[in-house]
Amino acid sequence: MTRSAPFVVLGIGVAIVSTASILIRYAQADGASSALIAAGRLSLAALLMAPLALSRAGPELLRLRRKDLLLCATSGLLLGAHFWTWTASLEYTSVANSTVLVTTNPVWVALLSAWLLKEKPRRVQLIGVSLTLAGTLLIFLAENAHGTPTSAPLLGNSLALLGALAASGYLLIGRGLRSNLSLLSYVWLTYSFAALALIVAALASDESISSVSGKAWLLIAALALGPQLLGHTSFNWALRRLSATFVALSILGEPIGSALLAWWLLDEGFVGLQLAGFAALLGGILVAARAENTDASEEHANTPIAQDQERKSSPQRHEAHKEN
Repeated sequence: MTRSAPFVVLGIGVAIVSTASILIRYAQADGASSALIAAGRLSLAALLMAPLALSRAGPELLRLRRKDLLLCATSGLLLGAHFWTWTASLEYTSVANSTVLVTTNPVWVALLSAWLLKEKPRRVQLIGVSLTLAGTLLIFLAENAHGTPTSAPLLGNSLALLGALAASGYLLIGRGLRSNLSLLSYVWLTYSFAALALIVAALASDESISSVSGKAWLLIAALALGPQLLGHTSFNWALRRLSATFVALSILGEPIGSALLAWWLLDEGFVGLQLAGFAALLGGILVAARAENTDASEEHANTPIAQDQERKSSPQRHEAHKEN
């Protein structure tokens, strides 16, 4: 494997994920509801993952405790809420506003961790929160002159923020569950519970699945195969070869890529106040992501395994120092 391979894979992943909002817009224009798009996306992803999850993690899934299963179900409900609210936001606000606001979850994770887990926020985290809140306020204040004909920016922006908060809850629960569950088991279970919740929501809306066009179904399938599976899988693959900070910074390319695609394909432009909000908000997310990565590194360094490895390597480093 060449040294550039992880960077290439990560870049391709960001490009794939950036198409999600465009595919959603096209599916909505073809008559598919937001609930159905979200349900179809998660259902197809869970079905495609099922053979791999059952073959590789079957014994682990059978040993799952009731408490962990309930937490997975809760995490799935939050993930479903994330995709539903974010997808719905694209009906009312611009792609740029929606994708930038929905990626604010690192900041909300920091705030929720301070509240729920009693983790005292560091100064750098507070700076990130302040920048993000300032950017969010600017986006809400900006006149969205290039919205869709049915544009309601305040509603759309609020739905995107709700999507970010729901994703933050999903990530916080996952942080605890990942100590007991493998990544494959956790992701498949949460995808499955999210899909079930969204299917119920879609059915409750009295939408006739038979009325959805074949083109819309193809777009939903593209969402499941592209952004949902290939895009996010590339991020997880890259995390084993690149620093978490670099990956977090690269993922910030998603709203930028989405905004550029929307400008090209949907003729959505920007106003000055909106651009200022994007800059402040993305800067705040980056600062929060760096703080999160620093905390994770410190936490790992203080684990018994890491300390044991440090003790074992110390004599070797001492001998090497004497030789030099």
